[in-house]
Amino acid sequence: MGRVGLGVAVGCAVVTCAIAAALVRRRARSWLRWGRAVAVVEGFEEGCATPVGRLRQVVDAMAVEMYAGLASDGGSKLKMLLTFVDTLPDGDEDGIYYALDLGATTCRVLRIQLGGRGSKIINHKVEQHQIPQELTSSTSEEFFDFISLTLKEFVEREENGINQVPDERKELGFTFSFPVRQLSISSGVLIKWTKGFAIEDVVGKDVSQCLEEAMSRNGLNMHVGALVNDTVGTLALGHYYDKDTVAAVIIGTGTNACYVERSDALIKSQGLLTNSGGMVVNMEWGNFWSAHLPKTSYDIALDDESPNRNEQGFEKMISGMYLGEIARRVLHRIAEESDIFGESAYHLSVPFILRTPLMAAMHEDDSPHLREVGRILEEQFQMPGISLKARMLVVRVCDVVSRRAARLTAAGIIGMLKKIGRDGISDVASGRTKGKPKRSVVAIERGLYTNYSMFREYTNEAITDILGEELAQNVVLRVAEDGSGIGAALLAATYSSKR
Repeated sequence: MGRVGLGVAVGCAVVTCAIAAALVRRRARSWLRWGRAVAVVEGFEEGCATPVGRLRQVVDAMAVEMYAGLASDGGSKLKMLLTFVDTLPDGDEDGIYYALDLGATTCRVLRIQLGGRGSKIINHKVEQHQIPQELTSSTSEEFFDFISLTLKEFVEREENGINQVPDERKELGFTFSFPVRQLSISSGVLIKWTKGFAIEDVVGKDVSQCLEEAMSRNGLNMHVGALVNDTVGTLALGHYYDKDTVAAVIIGTGTNACYVERSDALIKSQGLLTNSGGMVVNMEWGNFWSAHLPKTSYDIALDDESPNRNEQGFEKMISGMYLGEIARRVLHRIAEESDIFGESAYHLSVPFILRTPLMAAMHEDDSPHLREVGRILEEQFQMPGISLKARMLVVRVCDVVSRRAARLTAAGIIGMLKKIGRDGISDVASGRTKGKPKRSVVAIERGLYTNYSMFREYTNEAITDILGEELAQNVVLRVAEDGSGIGAALLAATYSSKR
């Protein structure tokens, strides 16, 4: 080989080595960035861990806070509000009853026909109406006139051609899921508006009286027989079908729980007599907090940036309002630490752009190569061409968020049952067991549990983990569809028969 040939060969070798070295460096940088992304997820996963020991600590903490909240107002993060519901529907109710369910943007009107024992609900009709935005900051008279007229028109449509006793007063269940100081089963004073409402002249007034005055002005002869929130309505519907129902949980955009408490345990209201020896207590459990809850830096940042800092800590970990946002914060951190999402990941910096239904859809994607995950990332976040292993990491983040939320929800439920001695463990520990422990049904409503199968599976799994397989068989989580509406009408039926 001549000198020229040798020079060419050497040059080629040098270039080849340089290219190889560049590829090695690029691959090393790629592996380093991937390693950073994985480290972010692993750190988050570790921070969200909910081993059985920790869940049982949360169970105990929930029960302790319940005791404290029942002892005195302000004694606990849990408000433990008395509802004055001391009798629940049992299936004997008959007749026609109405319900009004006031939500953040809509009001629903319902009519149910009950046939008494053996017949249950014979007929059920519901309509949903949008609340005009301007009415959410109007006056008491304008707002309640709109609601009463909506209800009157519904009643007239439903009763057209039906033989009715002239001017017979109808009974209404009013679901009003805003902070209220309950005065009786059918009355309560609005403490403050939430969910974007700002009708100032209603604050401090009895909302049932406001509605009844509007119905009277508009020629509708109807009486508010029960004023409840959606959680209490769900418990009522659950008990109507199954008398072993002792508690209810709302787990959707927001979350709350209520349960039946013994009268002698209502220490802050000593002397309050009830017909059944018990009363439904509205826990407002979204505000529960304990040092045993697995809080991460992402939870801390979310809370710091929220309008209700240091409030609703439990809700921010388990409810649909926040799960997608927690996942987004983790994915944004991954994008900052690595380039696995490419150059278009800036959309991940937008707060609340990842809604929980989208998170659930990615989590439950069983399509080949996680095509649904890829489609959502491209269409919702303008992040095309994301690799399969990056999509798998996204699913893993969604799984961690959902699993923690579901397992903490389960711990909260068992904490409720422990407080009233229906978890089974209390009887075993005290030696009180004679035969099989009592069956306890918890009515559940809203989409996070009903529509998100992985969340539902993780919740049920955690109940078994906490109680053990044998005792867990006595705890039944049962969906009570539209408890907020039908349950309110059922309570109106129950209390109309007592007057």
